[in-house]
Amino acid sequence: MGKSGGGLSEAGLRRMRDVLARHVESGKIPGLVALVGRGDETHVEAIGTMSRDGGATMRRDTIFRMASTSKPVTMAAAMVLLDECRLRLDDLVEQWLPELADRRVLKRIDGPLDDTVPAKRPITVRDVLTSTFGLGMDMTALGTPIMNAVFERGLTPDLPVPMPEPDEWMRRLGTLPLMHQPGESWQYHLASDLLGVLVARVTGQPFETFLRERVFDPLGMKDTGFHVPAGKIDRLPPLYAPNPQTGEFTVWDEPADGRWSKPPAFQGGGGGLASTVDDYHAYFRMLLNRGTHGSERILSRSAVQLMTTNRLTPEQTAARTALARDNVHLSYGQGQHGGWGFGMAVRTYRGDYAPVGQFGWDGGSGTSTYADPDNQLTGILLTQVGMSVPNAARLIHDFWTTLYQAIDD
Repeated sequence: MGKSGGGLSEAGLRRMRDVLARHVESGKIPGLVALVGRGDETHVEAIGTMSRDGGATMRRDTIFRMASTSKPVTMAAAMVLLDECRLRLDDLVEQWLPELADRRVLKRIDGPLDDTVPAKRPITVRDVLTSTFGLGMDMTALGTPIMNAVFERGLTPDLPVPMPEPDEWMRRLGTLPLMHQPGESWQYHLASDLLGVLVARVTGQPFETFLRERVFDPLGMKDTGFHVPAGKIDRLPPLYAPNPQTGEFTVWDEPADGRWSKPPAFQGGGGGLASTVDDYHAYFRMLLNRGTHGSERILSRSAVQLMTTNRLTPEQTAARTALARDNVHLSYGQGQHGGWGFGMAVRTYRGDYAPVGQFGWDGGSGTSTYADPDNQLTGILLTQVGMSVPNAARLIHDFWTTLYQAIDD
């Protein structure tokens, strides 16, 4: 007695619920939905309310803005194209993205935008999929001319100016030099948005249409997309970004008339999806099942292995580790996994309770989604509190600790 069918102890799951409830009762997290999946067993907790003022309670089908946890899911579109030989890893992207031909590269990352050398080689598909094509959100280079230009041109979500539609986004991206030579440095985020433009140009379909046909619909991900339709908007909570100085709750996005209430000009693979715990569980379970969902194959086994294996060289890992280590007081260890595959982190060393090989990612809207092949385990924690303060990161950390302490087989 005392064990669930999936090798999780009932006492351990009770402890998990108690710890999650404590975060909600503290007043720092209005509500959350957590899912643990192991084998055929699924355990879900929905705690607290959608709004910080009370009102509707969190439910299993509450829809959340997935932020950067979009990255592991949107990557599947590229893997479908690799499986079908419509893309090759070392194809030059300029045949679809001519805006990225003949790149110039900054001599120094903090130098003026016209102080450049020619790129040593063209950008390949592999460079985009591994986040090493030469441009990214470099948090260690804020205030430099290149990072200022990325923000001012609307190349990132909702910072000074909204993102333009994909062709205009590409045009603006093409006016910038690269920060690093193609393939040299791992850099965050921009590659995931670029991926969506690439997929749309290769397929001749909007990014979301291709994702829906090849990934969302076959997996039954009926509540996943780049906006929330009017008939479901009551299932979307406000998104809060607490003030870092005062901790006061500020609404970053209202459901009605907000950023997700209508189809966006730019379908951002880096952070644009809205979804539910069950939809994300279907996706990560497909990865644990090596590409299959029931009797249907979504991705080849080899594609899944490639996505979920570390791709970074030691030099690239050093930069990624420094970024994680220097922000550990904010992240509580999330993101400190060593490696990166395609669109997701891959653990290459054991720094906490999770084993080497666990893969997934976290989102700045207070989301965390990982799967663990060793234990055949999926964990998903979704909340509506952004990472402007560490409250959601602490909650996520405790979710993973209590999830792993509940394993009992």
